[in-house]
Amino acid sequence: MPEEHSYNSSLDVPLLPEWKHHEQGHGIASHHSSKNTVSSFRTCLNGLNAISGIGILSVPYALASGGWLSLVLLFAIATAAFYTGMLIKKCMDKNFNIRSYPDIGEVAFGKIGRLVVSVSMYTELYLVSTGFLILEGDNLSNLFPIEEFQIGGLAISGKQFFVILVALIVLPTVWLDNLSLLSYVSASGVFASAIIILSILWTATFDGVGFHQKGTLFNWNGIPTAVSLYAFCYCAHPVFPTLYNSMANKHHFSNVLFVCFVLSTIGYASMAIIGYLMFGPQIESQVTLNLPLNKVSSKLAIYTTLVNPIAKFGLMVTPITNALKDLVPRAYMNRGMSILVSSFLVISTTIVALSVPFFGGLMSLVGAFLSVTASILLPCLCYLKISGTYKKIGCETVAIVVIVLAAVVMGISGTYTSVMEILHRL
Repeated sequence: MPEEHSYNSSLDVPLLPEWKHHEQGHGIASHHSSKNTVSSFRTCLNGLNAISGIGILSVPYALASGGWLSLVLLFAIATAAFYTGMLIKKCMDKNFNIRSYPDIGEVAFGKIGRLVVSVSMYTELYLVSTGFLILEGDNLSNLFPIEEFQIGGLAISGKQFFVILVALIVLPTVWLDNLSLLSYVSASGVFASAIIILSILWTATFDGVGFHQKGTLFNWNGIPTAVSLYAFCYCAHPVFPTLYNSMANKHHFSNVLFVCFVLSTIGYASMAIIGYLMFGPQIESQVTLNLPLNKVSSKLAIYTTLVNPIAKFGLMVTPITNALKDLVPRAYMNRGMSILVSSFLVISTTIVALSVPFFGGLMSLVGAFLSVTASILLPCLCYLKISGTYKKIGCETVAIVVIVLAAVVMGISGTYTSVMEILHRL
């Protein structure tokens, strides 16, 4: 099993480490290794919770941007993302020293590889977590309009107040550092995603909204935005090594991953179709902002939307908090310091959420630049190097090269489009 091996010298002094301490001795080392007891079912809940994220609210907007034919791209990206998830597993199977996503980068390309993987991974997870807070602020201020008020001479808008309130609510979830315990939080997140889809379907079917919009077949200009948001839906790859290492039976990881991708893709496609048929080109970046507030089903969907990010926040920032804790000298690392580090992370994401309040633009940028890089490009390049597959031309090599080329095109076009959108709104 991977946990029984110690690190090689190159991994003993990692750059931006996530799992610096190995199994020799006690303290943090035994703390990390004690996590390898999560069942396949609980790992499935954690994985499903990570993959079926807040992207579920933006897929109708993505479909409206690209037109009906862009659904093909959703399935193509889902397939590519599942494949690259399997490549991450293969990398970990080939080298038992690998315990985290940055380790994969280091084994493949040395310290430069670790730096590139770490920066893209932690930036992506950080901005996704920030997006959670922006999402909460948008929906709560829509549900409960509050006038601007003063606190200690500072003017605070209703949306800013709700962002801060939600940050205080998610704070205890980042103090949980046991993925087995976190699976209970994840279960509520998975349940919430299903409730959101069913509530919005009910709003359309029985509460008078209906499915009256026909939409457009294809919109070439909107394809970069659509692709970026579809890619954002599958941005959980940095969490996969953490999930893999936490499993009691790692042989089941492939099946767990497959189930997670199939169920989440069904959910994404369903929500995209329902939302686009309901609101057509008038769809907002979050479908909940289109819902009539006087309907019980709409309120249920919005309230459930508020539960979703709270359930996911702790899981998504786990790799970041682990990395930050490993930067703290072992002599100073205790429960109090662990809580302090986690709390600092939440405070910083809150400040960013208050500074950049554009949900659609931010998520599109994360999807185009960071999700494509961390979830598609890097797994392909690292696997080619670690496995040595690049030395021979075969079906696997050709498939990976095609995915890499497509990812580069997606990344460049999507990043340009989303940056222009954010600059236009500033």
